[in-house]
Amino acid sequence: MGKSLLSGAGNESPAFDAACLFQKVFGLDRQARVIHSGETAGEEQAEEYLRLARERAGGRPLQYILGSWPFMGLTLKVGEGVLVPREETELLVRAAARLTDGAEGPEIIDLCSGSGAVALGLASLLPRASVYAAELYDEAFSYLCTNIRNTGFRNVKPVQADILKPESAEKFPLPDCIVSNPPYVAAGELETLQTEVRREPRTALFGGEDGLLFYRAIASIWLPKLKRGGAAAVEVGEGQAARVAALFQSAGLTEIRISKDFNGIERVVTGIHESD
Repeated sequence: MGKSLLSGAGNESPAFDAACLFQKVFGLDRQARVIHSGETAGEEQAEEYLRLARERAGGRPLQYILGSWPFMGLTLKVGEGVLVPREETELLVRAAARLTDGAEGPEIIDLCSGSGAVALGLASLLPRASVYAAELYDEAFSYLCTNIRNTGFRNVKPVQADILKPESAEKFPLPDCIVSNPPYVAAGELETLQTEVRREPRTALFGGEDGLLFYRAIASIWLPKLKRGGAAAVEVGEGQAARVAALFQSAGLTEIRISKDFNGIERVVTGIHESD
């Protein structure tokens, strides 16, 4: 019934979403559902399942309903007020890790950290790193702190800071790497997003009129703070890579590279700070 309800609402993955909701309510994965297929569900559980299915059909993000979502082997708490971790963001994390792996005890700043997916992903790959996770908004910062505590990475420090303000950079040590998955949706694109994406916080999506507001701030405020030989890596929206690469170049970065995600979209821009 849940699958039919979601399918009728135009859900793009009704079978998957219905299975996730079923497991949340009944505690049964796909194999267990087959084993217990002949059993009758309790009335309260059946009502709860349909309630959640209706929420999903109404456009509430699946991840918010479930209350958590996997990212790079980690389980992160998510909900209203924080951006949902995306699979393609793993490309950003691994690119930053490769650029920083040679440093002994590197210091990394994750700007616009949100749920902490990037910071925690880096901490899992670079156990000797010190990762500073910068996030401004209270709701997202709360999820960030919860996820750091739940995952047990003591080398990740949450810092509440507005990365658009130059004085915020003074809260951090000079980094070996700056990494960010900032808001990058342009004003004219907000209303074209999927219904569930528009339910995520606007503050985590809106990147100014042209989508490049945060990249300009990163280039002007944060990249000059990089240590000599330090690296920068950012995730970008579709069609933004060349413009962000130009901002990196204007900030003095070299060896600028653009990497495509599994959909063939130019998704990550990286560079090296060679000047003093």
